[in-house]
Amino acid sequence: MEVQLWVLILVAIVVGLVCLAVGSVIGYLRRKAAAEREIGSAEEEARRVINEAIKNAESKKREATVEAKEEILKARNEFEQEVKDRRNEVQRQEKRLNQKEENLDRKLEALERKEEAVSAQIALLNEEKQEIDQLKERQMETLEHISGLTAEEAKRYLIDQLADDVTHEQAVKLKEIQAHFKDEAETYARQQIALAIQRCAADHVSEATVSVVPLPNDEMKGRIIGREGRNIRTLETMTGVDLIIDDTPEAITVSCFDPVRREIARLALEKLILDGRIHPTRIEEMVEKAKREVDATIRAEGERAVFETNVHGLHPELIKLLGRQHYRTSYGQNVLNHSIEVAHLAGLLAAEIGANVAEAKRGGLLHDLGKAIDHEVEGSHVQIGVELARKYRESENVINAIEAHHGEVECKTIVACLVAAADAISAARPGARRENVEYYIKRLEKLEELTTSFTGVDRAYAIQAGREVRIMVKPEEVSEDNLVLLARDIAKKIEEELEYPGQIKVNLIRETKAIEYAK
Repeated sequence: MEVQLWVLILVAIVVGLVCLAVGSVIGYLRRKAAAEREIGSAEEEARRVINEAIKNAESKKREATVEAKEEILKARNEFEQEVKDRRNEVQRQEKRLNQKEENLDRKLEALERKEEAVSAQIALLNEEKQEIDQLKERQMETLEHISGLTAEEAKRYLIDQLADDVTHEQAVKLKEIQAHFKDEAETYARQQIALAIQRCAADHVSEATVSVVPLPNDEMKGRIIGREGRNIRTLETMTGVDLIIDDTPEAITVSCFDPVRREIARLALEKLILDGRIHPTRIEEMVEKAKREVDATIRAEGERAVFETNVHGLHPELIKLLGRQHYRTSYGQNVLNHSIEVAHLAGLLAAEIGANVAEAKRGGLLHDLGKAIDHEVEGSHVQIGVELARKYRESENVINAIEAHHGEVECKTIVACLVAAADAISAARPGARRENVEYYIKRLEKLEELTTSFTGVDRAYAIQAGREVRIMVKPEEVSEDNLVLLARDIAKKIEEELEYPGQIKVNLIRETKAIEYAK
């Protein structure tokens, strides 16, 4: 029983395997047939697509060919039309040119006809002129025959006779007038000048080039000198003066040709002596304070000059420039006091002869205006003064008075003559001026001007009566190596351009500072 069961199972398995194999073969054959059918349909579809693509390509090719032919035809038509238009335009231009040429020919013919007519008229006029000249010659011959003189002889005779009569009468009359007015003018001028001088008597003090600063005791000299001379060196460097500390008891001498620098140094010294704290930083503070005080004094002196002369309406900058003249000297004479005196004299002279007093005073006060800045600006003080007066809108009469007070320009008004006379009177007073002081100052000014012309020089001061020039250079522009070369170049230029006695020491100072504040 069991054996039959195993046989049945085995048979069933074999049958199943046979069925499975047969099914697999049949499935394979079916799939193969289906794949072959799909391949065949795909190949047909590919052939159809290719055929359609070929047809489309041929169609597009035909269309492109047609479009290209149309475009070519269109471009050819446009080109032919453009050529035709241009040919028409050229023809029109040729036609216009031909017309213009014909017009020019006609005008040329007309001009030739006019020229022939003008030539005929000129010939007729020449004939008439010849007839007139002949008639004039016959008349002149008739007159010469009647008078017995030629035309040139008659002309010279009349001119000589008239010239002799006029010259004689003119000489006699001119001599009488000159003699009369010379006597009266000299007498009148002496009277007016004498009256003006008597009414304006002013004191004159020649300016010196040194100032003496009193000390409370001789111990103060050592404090001013400082350790290794640093205090006195700082003060001289900041102010550009020469401090003379000698055996004179309780006194220090400040020497400098520039009165402004000398006054700043004097004020700074007095403040340091009163304060008692003397060191380089304090010295710099006091020098700056002294500079501010000098500026205030300049403004006050300018206002004083305007008040004393009663000149109104001056520009504030002109008043400041007048104040600077307080520290300016000319041949030892204070320029501001000289200008005030010239203003008074010119005003008095104008009052005596009936001229414009206010204008004369204004011209006298401003006549040396250029001396306030002639150290800083190129040109003579007359040229600088004229430019300043024009800049601040002074009248032409005042400008002419400034321009003509030294006789460089002709006086156009009576005011200019009065200002020139007043200037000569003020300068000619006994003791008013000393020429040697002016020459000395000009030499020192020239020395400073020459040294400051070099690149890298910040300030320069002539000290020791011109025997030394102390020069502060800009450390960012002049290195330590170039310092010696710059000193040599400056010394060489001084030797070439200046005349001086003895020798001049060229002292260059290069100093770099770093300042910071602890807060």
